[in-house]
Amino acid sequence: MEYQIKNGKICVTISDMGAEIQSVRFKETEYLWNGDEHYWSERAPILFPCVGRLTDGKYLLNGKQYEMGIHGFARILPYTVVDKTEESITFELHDDEMTYRVYPYRFILRVVYELKDNKICIAYHVINLSDDTMYFGIGGHPGFCLPFDEGLKFDDYYLEFTGPCLPQKIGLTETGFLSGKDERFSLEHDKFLKLSYGIFEDTILLRHMSDKVTLKSDKGERKVTLSYPAFPYLGLWHAPGAPYLCIEPWASLPSRQDIVEEFRYKSDLIRLGEGEEYTNKWSIELD
Repeated sequence: MEYQIKNGKICVTISDMGAEIQSVRFKETEYLWNGDEHYWSERAPILFPCVGRLTDGKYLLNGKQYEMGIHGFARILPYTVVDKTEESITFELHDDEMTYRVYPYRFILRVVYELKDNKICIAYHVINLSDDTMYFGIGGHPGFCLPFDEGLKFDDYYLEFTGPCLPQKIGLTETGFLSGKDERFSLEHDKFLKLSYGIFEDTILLRHMSDKVTLKSDKGERKVTLSYPAFPYLGLWHAPGAPYLCIEPWASLPSRQDIVEEFRYKSDLIRLGEGEEYTNKWSIELD
């Protein structure tokens, strides 16, 4: 089932399947990718309890091996709506027999979408209902259709990071695992990245970047700004030749190449004690 929240400027449609945004319309313009299966069938999936790929689709927890697909299971399961107003909606995902087989924790994942003027505010809340420390990753994966303005092209756009920054590009193998070969990622004037299809032969995964970035063109009027103050990583990706760009705030990383990770020792994962709650917020601002 699909739900809408709106405030006179923004209209957002969200499915209860994956609590995934299906449409973002601002002043009658669609900003979100349309899910064309020829390129990428998703639009804005929620990544939990892992982000990225696991070696052989497997991981270890207390020495026992489990299997889990890319980006975890939260994006492919139905959620329950627990609160709804004209301008906000709250979804919840609870563990069940299926999730417990692949991820042995009792938990609640609560996702809140709220409209504030020209901004979509998104909050992730994770509650650990187990009697042991819970290890997990979480992240967003929205795709934005390009161009926003008629008559423009993909490479008319660029990313502008707020303030000068010196990001580091996290090394990835051809199959999307950590290579251990990180390097400085150069931005024009330490803040601009001009888009072109050639630079996205694989995912660009950054850290030590600013906590806000704007997707825009000097030839057009429309733009999108993402703010992600508590996410340490940012992924930039699209399928080859596709007319969209994913801007992905991540709180954790994929596996290392050829290593089945023991979650207790994977340093980038979030650790949540018994009965504790984790919250992380980010936003999408439309102009």
